[in-house]
Amino acid sequence: MTPPPPGCASLGAPRARVPSPLARSGLPLWLLLLLWTVAASQGHPRNGPRISAVWKGHAGQDHVDFGLAEPHTVLFHEPGSSSVWVGGRSKVYVFNFSKGRNASMRTVNIGSTKGSCRDKQDCENYITLLEKQGEGLLVCGTNARRPSCWTLVNDTAELLGEKRGYAPFSPDENSLVLFDGSEVYSTIRKQEYNGKIPRFRRIKDPQFIKATIVHQDQAYDDKIYYFFREDNPDKNPEAPLNVSRVAQLCRGDQGGESSLSVSKWNTFLKAMLVCSDATSNKNFNRLQDVFLLPNPNGQWRDTRVYGVFSNPWNYSAVCVYSLGDIDKVFRTSSLKGYHSDLPNPRPGKCLPDRQPIPTETFQVADSHPEVVQRVEPVGPLKTPLFHSKYHYQKVVVHRMHASNGETFHVLYLTTDKGTIHKVVESGEREHSLVFSILAIQPFRRPATIQAMSLDADRRKLYVNSQWEVSQVPLDLCEVYSGGCHGCLMARDPYCGWNQDRCVSIYSSPEPVLQSINPAEPHMWCPNPKPEQAPLQKVSLAQNSRYYLSCPMESHHATYSWRHENSVEQSCEPGHQSPNCILFIENLTDLQYGHYYCEAQEGSYFREAQHWELLREDGAMTSHLLGCARAMASPLWLGVLPTLTLGLLVH
Repeated sequence: MTPPPPGCASLGAPRARVPSPLARSGLPLWLLLLLWTVAASQGHPRNGPRISAVWKGHAGQDHVDFGLAEPHTVLFHEPGSSSVWVGGRSKVYVFNFSKGRNASMRTVNIGSTKGSCRDKQDCENYITLLEKQGEGLLVCGTNARRPSCWTLVNDTAELLGEKRGYAPFSPDENSLVLFDGSEVYSTIRKQEYNGKIPRFRRIKDPQFIKATIVHQDQAYDDKIYYFFREDNPDKNPEAPLNVSRVAQLCRGDQGGESSLSVSKWNTFLKAMLVCSDATSNKNFNRLQDVFLLPNPNGQWRDTRVYGVFSNPWNYSAVCVYSLGDIDKVFRTSSLKGYHSDLPNPRPGKCLPDRQPIPTETFQVADSHPEVVQRVEPVGPLKTPLFHSKYHYQKVVVHRMHASNGETFHVLYLTTDKGTIHKVVESGEREHSLVFSILAIQPFRRPATIQAMSLDADRRKLYVNSQWEVSQVPLDLCEVYSGGCHGCLMARDPYCGWNQDRCVSIYSSPEPVLQSINPAEPHMWCPNPKPEQAPLQKVSLAQNSRYYLSCPMESHHATYSWRHENSVEQSCEPGHQSPNCILFIENLTDLQYGHYYCEAQEGSYFREAQHWELLREDGAMTSHLLGCARAMASPLWLGVLPTLTLGLLVH
């Protein structure tokens, strides 16, 4: 609650003598209460993060500013390293986040080498690719629309010359480059005014999201999988504009025998990625990001593919696939629109010793590149892992083990609002439980997250906006307040209770108290009941107008203001305001006494605040009047925008 001016109660004044700001603005209190009721009734209850937190970091150690805005960036980080490289406009930033020391930043200027250009933007060299190469770093950029590369060693850049296909002509172009030893696989067009991507065919305006090389049981059978979205060929008005795809090609694909096929991918096939929930009739067609989580057993078929999808209303879903299912679809499915017997070898089959694909096989695959069978999520229901009202854009996943040895998959998802949502997946896929535990604001200056990299070795996330780079720990336990009960109710597998603190399981030298039971984790605390809230008192004159505010720390709890045995105000999960506010329009004899703000979350119950409203004697009335006049306008004007926002949302 905002503290009052010295010597004043929080707010109390005779109603007849203090004109309300709402009265001056023409809004009667009954309308304000209606606005409040509408605002309180909106929102989605429990599909959002339980707790919100701002990551302030340790002074000087976890945030570094660029010094100027960088609208286009690319981030590179090697797991286990304390260094982070970010490519910007005509320079590379080198950050060092050494443990226990202040973070540092160096810059290496890599300006355009082109002497003349058409306009100022064309003169820039936007860095679009950073890749480890030997002892140095391969750096590629637009170079004033003449894509070029450099090697960066010990902060010295050496020009390698023009390298078309390694960088786009403009930083706004979609680009994806995959390295496999000395071989480079690129989705970047090599001609500035020719929209065709070399070797690719039969895809319409693709937006490539991810590419990966999968080493299979036989070396000649190694595959490259591309995840992308493209324009939907179905022009039905009810059909979605975009279709999400996964495509395969053989790593040893050397082209075909004919003049037409020699310069094309001959083993290219594509399949539709399905992410929909039949029970709610929700479809998510627009692929945003992909993260591959290898299985610790080393079996490539068990690699989990996490896909983030959105729909036209910018709601999101996360669907999980397996590489084994994707491989099976391409190996066994018939081809869409092809009704004759398939040639031998069948389209998409990899041949040993890099043999050329027969012309007949290429012709069938070239004219019918899409398979009939669709790739569906794992699990018996073939549904999303979860869907949400938030617009997710990027995802990384960390497989970790809690103190009891149980395995969890922790998803970190960026939103279009510049926050990171931490979502925990536990149990086997058929019986998995998903819980959104935390929303993190990673920057000092709120901004869109341009890139995110996971370092499982150092247990850090590295994220950057156009203004800064931040290092965010995975075990962010200090944000959970409320003692043992608050620590365990967080359900964060990285955190546990030990020696009166919520601590990281990695930093505690002894076992910590953890309960990942999603229903009643607080029951494991030594004291079964949380501590009562401290009593706060305020003296108020009769007929005063007053309000009580209770911070809603958990977005999954219902907060209620109780006076004596009567519930005066209830704020459900999904409440638009960060506080549960009780308005008292006219303070009468019956409204003095004790007020309790109580939070109920499943079987977990705690007293969040306890206020006692006392009668003020007549000698204090004039003093309170002056205080009320000083505070009424800013107080009401501070509350009013929140209520108005609730109505607008409605």
